[in-house]
Amino acid sequence: MTRTAAAMVMPTGTPLGADSEMRDLLLGAIPALRAFAFSLTYDLDRSDDLVQDTLMRAWVKADSFTRGTNLTAWLFTILRNLFYSEQRKKKREVEDADDVMAGKLTSLPEQEVRLELREFREALDLLPYSQREALILVGAQNFTYEEAAEICGVAVGTIKSRVSRARFRLTEALGMKGCVDIGADAVTRAALDRP
Repeated sequence: MTRTAAAMVMPTGTPLGADSEMRDLLLGAIPALRAFAFSLTYDLDRSDDLVQDTLMRAWVKADSFTRGTNLTAWLFTILRNLFYSEQRKKKREVEDADDVMAGKLTSLPEQEVRLELREFREALDLLPYSQREALILVGAQNFTYEEAAEICGVAVGTIKSRVSRARFRLTEALGMKGCVDIGADAVTRAALDRP
């Protein structure tokens, strides 16, 4: 059992609908939840907290999940709602608007691959949350447009539009002319190329 799975122990009281099958399903979803949470936060600790909160809420509300439907989509919806609630709260916090504190930080030279990954993450981070989220759900998590629309609570056309705009903005931010400039990374290619 991984550190994250071990840390995410389910509560001892068993809510309605929560059973060993649900527990196994929730634990099996941890890798996908962690990847999605990290894509939103870029912070391992914060993403682990989001995943744990998601699992706890899913456990408590297990009776609201319809067995046989897409558990991952249900969990992603919970995680997404938690993330946006957290974002609304953070808007009230003081930020380093002038980058005074950030300007004092230094980093050692990194290998080329790490620099490219950081450049990609920075470009992805420039996307509005709605576009980044749609791109990650469709391109990296392999959800259909319909599933992504259900997770985000919007129309399918809205998801298609967000993904299209996100692809365009991402290739533009990275100085690419299209997929020809993208390396062999399957996730990157999928995020920018998927119809």
